[in-house]
Amino acid sequence: MIGEGVRRGLAQDGFAVDWVRDGRAAELALAEGVHDIVLLDLGLPRKAGLDVLATMRQRGDLRPVLVLTARDAIADRVAGLDAGADDYLVKPFELTELTARMRALLRRQAGRAAPSVVLGPLAIDPATHGVTLDGVALELSAREYALLEALCARPGAILSRAQLEEKLYGWKDSVDSNAIEVHLSALRKKLGSGWIRNVRGVGWMIALPAPASA
Repeated sequence: MIGEGVRRGLAQDGFAVDWVRDGRAAELALAEGVHDIVLLDLGLPRKAGLDVLATMRQRGDLRPVLVLTARDAIADRVAGLDAGADDYLVKPFELTELTARMRALLRRQAGRAAPSVVLGPLAIDPATHGVTLDGVALELSAREYALLEALCARPGAILSRAQLEEKLYGWKDSVDSNAIEVHLSALRKKLGSGWIRNVRGVGWMIALPAPASA
């Protein structure tokens, strides 16, 4: 019940979520290397959560791990943090606190302390999914926002179709062949030309539009 509630809540908040229910399945999922953050229960069947975490760190996997558990003893928290967890949240918890902690870990992973992402006149607030351009609020769909956030997380870097689909969709979501192009086209109309560039045969990138000539 908790797992399904978290999955549904995070999906509604714009996260692409994949949920597995035992430690062995978790290791297979982590081997794909496509996820940005791991929410890890300690009481997993087939392989304990702490063992999954230890294996991650031993092979050099540095992705942030947020432990979710009913074990609230200080010794359990210390054990989780010492095993390589980045944060620890005891059940029951509010989804708003969970997502706030996730955003903090993702900021830290990206080497960014400020809660907002600012690229010239473009500003993104991950906490509210608010986007402003030259101080004017833009109305974006959930998919458009997720695309923009993914591109702005690495300005100047080219993201492939597969990388963008991983940001927008979970394993069980059906994806139309032209879905990314449709969302990018809608996003371009709202941002204006010059923000999103296509590198033919490679992918897309975000870049500050060229200044207008005098």
